[in-house]
Amino acid sequence: MDRIADIRRTTQETDIFIKLNLDGSGAVRLDYPIGFMQHMLTAFARHGLFDLQVQASGDVAVDQHHLVEDTGIVLGRCFTQALGEKRGIRRTGASLFPMDETLARAAADLSGRPFLAFDAMLSGIPLISGGSSFQTDTVEDFWQGFTQGAAATVHLDILRGRSDHHKIEALFKAGACALKDAVSRDPRVLDQVPSTKGVLV
Repeated sequence: MDRIADIRRTTQETDIFIKLNLDGSGAVRLDYPIGFMQHMLTAFARHGLFDLQVQASGDVAVDQHHLVEDTGIVLGRCFTQALGEKRGIRRTGASLFPMDETLARAAADLSGRPFLAFDAMLSGIPLISGGSSFQTDTVEDFWQGFTQGAAATVHLDILRGRSDHHKIEALFKAGACALKDAVSRDPRVLDQVPSTKGVLV
């Protein structure tokens, strides 16, 4: 069965459409007004081997928070929709991801219980490039939205690092690798929900 989802979420602050294929090859098609987040979404798709289509707009003239957080919410909901009852999945995944001087750690459990532990060791200084900037504090907002939308437990930590760019990117890549493992199918239990309760909600 194809594990594909597409969701549109429109509020007075943002308009976001995401299509996700959990069993893809990392293909991306993005129309996103924040360059750094477009880079992060591309990295997420490529390292998770998720096919990802995103069209998004929002009140970025006010603040980047609304659009970044809502993107996480919609992406998380796509995971929930694509997984259905979660039969046959491994459910958990973890990754250590090195990126030059930075080492990121991610662990994910598609438990049905949303929780985020986040320690990125960020400086709080915006990333500036070509006359545009990125509010690095919104990275935690993205992952908070994702955990809510996906009803997942996610732990993201930077163990060491210097560059905020590297820290954020390593976390997205580590998170993608952990989620790739969590959504992967275990051929021994394809008809079973990976929980002693019999459900993951």
